Amino acid sequence: MGAEAARVLDFEGYYNYGSAAPARELFPEAAPKPLETPDVQERTRQRERAKAEDLAALKAPGVSLFAIVGSLFVAALMVFVVLAQISYIEAASETVRLNAQLSALAEQQKRLEIAFESVVCMKEIEQYARDVLGMSRPESYQMALIPNKASDRAEVLSTGETGTLRDFGSFMSSLLDYFRS
Repeated sequence: MGAEAARVLDFEGYYNYGSAAPARELFPEAAPKPLETPDVQERTRQRERAKAEDLAALKAPGVSLFAIVGSLFVAALMVFVVLAQISYIEAASETVRLNAQLSALAEQQKRLEIAFESVVCMKEIEQYARDVLGMSRPESYQMALIPNKASDRAEVLSTGETGTLRDFGSFMSSLLDYFRS
C-alpha cells in the first residue's frame, strides 16, 4: 500500500443485530465505475447476442444428418412401392386381357375341330390315298410283331400297415432302390 492511503472505516458501534458485521446502510458508497469504452460495449453486446443464439439453439435443436438420411430412404422406398404397385396393376390388366384372348381362342379351336370332323370322311381319305397316292392296305405277310423282352413291374408301397414312419421308411427304401437300378 505504497501510493494509496489506507482508508479506515469507523462505524461507531453500529452493527447488525448485535453481530460483528457492521450495518449495511453505514457502508460508504462504492466508487463509481469508470465509463466503458465503445469497444467494450460492443463486445458486451456480442456476448449477449451469442448467449441469445445459444438459447435459441437449445430451444429449437437442429435436425440430425441421420434423420435426414432416414427420411430420404423412407421417401425412396415409398416411391419404389408406388412404382411396383403400378407395374403390378399393368401386369394384372395384361393377364386379364390375355386370359380373355385365350378363352376366345379355345372356343374358336373347338368350333374348328367340330368343323374339321364334319368335313373329314375316312372313306374319302382312303380313296385319295389309293387312287392318287398309290397306297394300299398292308397284307398279313407285311406285318410283323416285335417282341418286347421287358416285363411290366409294379411295386407296392404300402402293405396295409399304418403309421407314417413305416410309410416314409418304405417310400425312402423304394426311392433308393429306384436310383440304384
